[in-house]
Amino acid sequence: MTCHLGGVSLPVPVFLAPMAGVTNPAYRQICREQAEAAVPGARPAGVFTCEMITARGVADRIAKTLSMMAPDPGDPLFSVQLYGTEPSVIARAITVACGEQGVRHIDLNFGCPVPKVTRRGGGGVLPWKLDLFRSIVEAAVRAAEPFGIPVTLKTRIGIDQDHVTMLDTARIAQDCGIAAVTLHARTVEQAYSGQADWQAISDVVQAVRIPVIGNGDIWEASDALTMMTQTGCAGVCVGRGALGRPWIFRDLAAAMIHGHPDTQTLPTAGEVAAMVRRHAELLVQHFGDERHGMADLRKHMTWYFKGFSLGSDLRQDLGLVSSLIQLDELLARIDPDEPFPRHELHSPRGRQGSPRSKVTVPYGWLDSRTLDHFDVPDGGAGASGG
Repeated sequence: MTCHLGGVSLPVPVFLAPMAGVTNPAYRQICREQAEAAVPGARPAGVFTCEMITARGVADRIAKTLSMMAPDPGDPLFSVQLYGTEPSVIARAITVACGEQGVRHIDLNFGCPVPKVTRRGGGGVLPWKLDLFRSIVEAAVRAAEPFGIPVTLKTRIGIDQDHVTMLDTARIAQDCGIAAVTLHARTVEQAYSGQADWQAISDVVQAVRIPVIGNGDIWEASDALTMMTQTGCAGVCVGRGALGRPWIFRDLAAAMIHGHPDTQTLPTAGEVAAMVRRHAELLVQHFGDERHGMADLRKHMTWYFKGFSLGSDLRQDLGLVSSLIQLDELLARIDPDEPFPRHELHSPRGRQGSPRSKVTVPYGWLDSRTLDHFDVPDGGAGASGG
């Protein structure tokens, strides 16, 4: 099932979706370790992408932005997703990222549904403006070329069912030299609600020759193989399905190499606790102190122990943990032999919410497929993941 991103071969065509506040180096490493354990010697054992970074911050070398772009030191393919609305800024950001920060793969965000991004004409609504989209993609590919770095992009079906952009986006991307397109098979209007439309992935696969990566409603390795069989996509991107479940990459890697999900990881509560402890160690290393590391870990607790019978007091204490010693004491209170809650399999994780009543776009944005009089402001931030 090897997928090729330009000159990069992926024996395990699985992508960890960029997720704001989640896919920092520690979380990327624990996911990568799981994949590599399943298929020793298959490197890279997937693409583990940094949370979305604003191109403006990278281009201007803002210290806080560059710190968010820290690598997982053991990853042979340092992957970063950039967001921006100005071609020249995107190009400068790629030059800094690849030339100074050691980035080996660039992904462009054209899928974010967050209103503070879309109201600026960015994220998932930007491909509506075909000329702006083409200019950004051309500038990105041109900037990455001297470094031999593949550029991919992530997008959605469209703004809503009346403003579908996916086929235009994929075809322009192919014409401009993009190495692969990831389609989150929902509209911006849907955000993370409802069911992903896998038929849309199939439609994009049939429209282009470059690899198409499918994203949306992959909760288990079997879902990934079903998606690939049904749509013909070259690989899968997992976002919310990985929350609190780094071991999904072990299952995905094994399934991709062997062609069928012959094994499924169903960790006991004790095995999950050991993974939480490993995650904590990596976070402390990343942040340089326990206080910040434990603060970041707390949001993961609900995801890790979803469905386990810990009791409300222990759950609350885990959500307030502030040191490794305290964490060890709390984890020792967990019944290590409690089996994995099978009722949690194939179920949504993380945010879901409701469809947006109205997608926030600049005034008059939908009147034309070209920029016309618009002066799109660069900046903003948001989240990605499906």
